[in-house]
Amino acid sequence: MEASKEYLLKRIIGEIVLSDFPGEAMKRWREIFGISQLDLAKKLRISPSVISDYEGGRRKSPGSIFIKRFVRALVEIDEERGGKIIKRFSVISRPYSDAILDICEFSSPIILERLVKAIDGEFIIYKEFSSKYILGYTVVDSIKAIMSMSGSDFIQLIGSTSERALIFTNTSTGRSPMVAIRIAPIKPSAIILHGIKKLDKLAIELAKLERIPLIISKKENVKELIDSLHKI
Repeated sequence: MEASKEYLLKRIIGEIVLSDFPGEAMKRWREIFGISQLDLAKKLRISPSVISDYEGGRRKSPGSIFIKRFVRALVEIDEERGGKIIKRFSVISRPYSDAILDICEFSSPIILERLVKAIDGEFIIYKEFSSKYILGYTVVDSIKAIMSMSGSDFIQLIGSTSERALIFTNTSTGRSPMVAIRIAPIKPSAIILHGIKKLDKLAIELAKLERIPLIISKKENVKELIDSLHKI
């Protein structure tokens, strides 16, 4: 439990610090932990309005010291409640599902555009996020994922950080991956679809709702796709 807690602390702190919208990232993690602004404020001994202002972008982005306090408070409250969320995230240490074809954590951040170029990608929406930094990628066989992965297994797709691109292969319309992303508690930085024959309009609308860049890879096959990623 202690190792899982420390891992989770570092992961969340890093994600918030690196996020283009730290207030939104703070809100997302608070909601994942199921903790109200009031309860968190009591733990931090601050006014709930401070948390509300950070999450709503009405206050200047928090410094690293406050972010560390914020995240540690989330984890401590979860421990007081039995450690449900910490235990849930321990699934990452299990052997990866065979639906995951490749997973990588970059040694240093790269901009999304670099990855998109490597896989002959085309932005469908949110090309303005092309300069966003990402820390890794996961390549997923969408059919195997649907057939074999449970809801909790979805956390494995995120790897060590959600500041990554999720690349779904074996998808002809993109609807199923985007529905999965819509209901998942943690969102990636970008979605890349490979094998698209006719992109479903619903997939695009869901990406808009989540404010996630949606990209199509034009690589001829999965092997070429993965080989190109390894060259980054």
